[in-house]
Amino acid sequence: MARPCRPGRRYSARMRVVAGEFGGRKLVSPEGTSTRPTTDRVREAVFNALGSAGILDGAVVADLFAGTGAVGIEALSRGAARCTFVERDRSALRSLEENLDTLGLDARSRVMRSDAAQAASTLDVDIVFADPPYDFDGWDALLASVRAGFIVAESGRPLEAPDGWELVRSKRYGRAWVSFLERSAQ
Repeated sequence: MARPCRPGRRYSARMRVVAGEFGGRKLVSPEGTSTRPTTDRVREAVFNALGSAGILDGAVVADLFAGTGAVGIEALSRGAARCTFVERDRSALRSLEENLDTLGLDARSRVMRSDAAQAASTLDVDIVFADPPYDFDGWDALLASVRAGFIVAESGRPLEAPDGWELVRSKRYGRAWVSFLERSAQ
């Protein structure tokens, strides 16, 4: 049974968990255009690839630039053990916290109100999901600060692997480029 919309929130037909434990459940998002959710199509492709690679099950992940939390929630739905959500926008944080509460994910989640690049260097996780605004120009600094061994990056342009990283996969989905980067063996 669908929950009614709360005042100031809206349900979007595109905002749902794609698959896994919470597959089909709707997510709330803030009004306006301050967040750009990753589409169902992109999330499905990313998580199918991660599932095939066998690196998501039991992983500790971080969702940087979390917005509504759709990417991190999808990871939890598909077998990640825990997720740290990093977001600084207040309206997005309210939606994120409501989504986690509605799905009963509070015990498996941590929410940080912080700048993603600053938080990245403090997180001890296996996989980082980074989905900043398409005009984000801080990729080099962000990638240098991440301590995880694997990054899934969604950007508005193709990314090049900086020193210390190997580009494992890069694919375009409409305006979005999704890149998988793995820390190089040193």
